[in-house]
Amino acid sequence: MKAKLILVGGFLGSGKTTLLWESARRLIGQGHTVGLVTNDQAPDLVDTAFLSRSDARVREVSGSCFCCNFSGFMDAVQSLTQQGADVVIAEPVGSCTDLPATILQPVKDRNPEMDLAPLTVLADPKRIRQVLIENNSLMHVNALYILRLQMEEADRILLNKIDTMSEEERDAMLDMLRQAFPNGKVAAVSARTGEGLDDWLTAIFNDKEAGKHIVDVDYDRYAEGEAALGWLNAVINLESVHGNVVWEEYARRLLRYLHEAFQKCHAEIGHIKLAIESGGKECLANLTHLGGEIMIHGSEALAGMRALCILNARVQMSPPELESIVRSAVDISKENSVSATIQALQCLMPGRPNPTYRYTIPS
Repeated sequence: MKAKLILVGGFLGSGKTTLLWESARRLIGQGHTVGLVTNDQAPDLVDTAFLSRSDARVREVSGSCFCCNFSGFMDAVQSLTQQGADVVIAEPVGSCTDLPATILQPVKDRNPEMDLAPLTVLADPKRIRQVLIENNSLMHVNALYILRLQMEEADRILLNKIDTMSEEERDAMLDMLRQAFPNGKVAAVSARTGEGLDDWLTAIFNDKEAGKHIVDVDYDRYAEGEAALGWLNAVINLESVHGNVVWEEYARRLLRYLHEAFQKCHAEIGHIKLAIESGGKECLANLTHLGGEIMIHGSEALAGMRALCILNARVQMSPPELESIVRSAVDISKENSVSATIQALQCLMPGRPNPTYRYTIPS
């Protein structure tokens, strides 16, 4: 029996990692053995740390996107199937597009042992508004170009975060998506609550058409859209100065300082993710828009003398500016109660996409 390979794309902050977690949980409950593949331009990824706490097996492809390291992507997938995974779900880098031409068609041609699911693209309501409605978005025009391409090439578009919308808002946005992207099948989910996920999983397991929509891509615009964002991954050692620290409070404080700094610069946020681990427990926090709210998940009682923090930030500014702001925020967030030492930090601008393969005709 062929293993099912599911790619879930979508722009930064759309909720892909939450979708992977909840999908894996449901599939494992149905008796499947699930593998997950994460992807980033650099190591020390919050998504990998988070998903590794699930009952699924996890692999990370770092240093480049899937399309620019096709062999690394397939090595990760095959290592999971060799360990018994009959379903593998992979989430490409949030700024990645052109997936039917650079991933799905090559998989169908070179790895026919995989049962490839339709390409699903997860869509955030606020980002959809920026692409289809607003004319004053802070997001770089070519970053929005990437977001539009992602939806144009999707076999299935999933409107996510419907738990934050009224029924009228949801229906209006679904109609808007269907009119703007008539080639893709459109549905709605909440990755956080699980609403609509079972219907989506049933649909992609039964639908055999994958990667049908190869679109024209201006790689100059694509490269500029990716390069508009600084990408930072950091690992921070935390230690209490006076007694136990409630690490959820520290996470909120650090994100608040970062949020305020980016607001002063009018620098749009792709996403900021933070994971703090202490004593085998974990607290997660994220912020996905400059105008958004800080969200905290995990153990509210997480406290202790020492902790490890992984921080990922994707923000529309140069890498030196982003690194300076993060280092300042880490320093300010101590507030005489926490000693914070940056153990590792990488801050970069993604290079020009250079896919291993690019097919022009869907098979």
